[in-house]
Amino acid sequence: MLIISVIIILDAPGPILYRPVRVGEGGKKFQCLKFRTMFQNEDSVYNKKSTQIGDKRITRVGAILRKYNIDELPQFVNVLKSEMSVVGPRPHRTFLNESMQKQVGGYMIRHYIKPGITGWAQVNGWRGPTETFEQKSQRTQHDLWYIENWSFWLDLEIVSKTVFGKTSKKNAF
Repeated sequence: MLIISVIIILDAPGPILYRPVRVGEGGKKFQCLKFRTMFQNEDSVYNKKSTQIGDKRITRVGAILRKYNIDELPQFVNVLKSEMSVVGPRPHRTFLNESMQKQVGGYMIRHYIKPGITGWAQVNGWRGPTETFEQKSQRTQHDLWYIENWSFWLDLEIVSKTVFGKTSKKNAF
């Protein structure tokens, strides 16, 4: 992580970490730690602009960190602080959480457990944009399926697919 930090500093000016506010277990807000992958980041509390394909805000190093999920490594600090789990529904931005709560039935059930660094929705290709109802609905349905079917073996499968699977890289931009 020290080497990655130095590379981030050399690639583009700015802080090493990005600390967006996310909604976790029980609706509690926390700062989700990530390596900074953009030249500029919007307000970490109220940002509403999602990353898009070819997003000019992403640095050269940031593109690599995102593609291989390396930007998520600092979230192990969130796990140690008991704000997150290794596997679980990914925590959403405050604005997106409020929007999905109104639009997708059963969405708030995902707040019964800690959010994860990786999750069932992500390894099944439902990471990235939440612009359409299908994207929002599928992500939520996969999160709820995970909660209902949790097992230690399922967590191992998800971690394995996160590291080695091709589908988990889909929409990584």
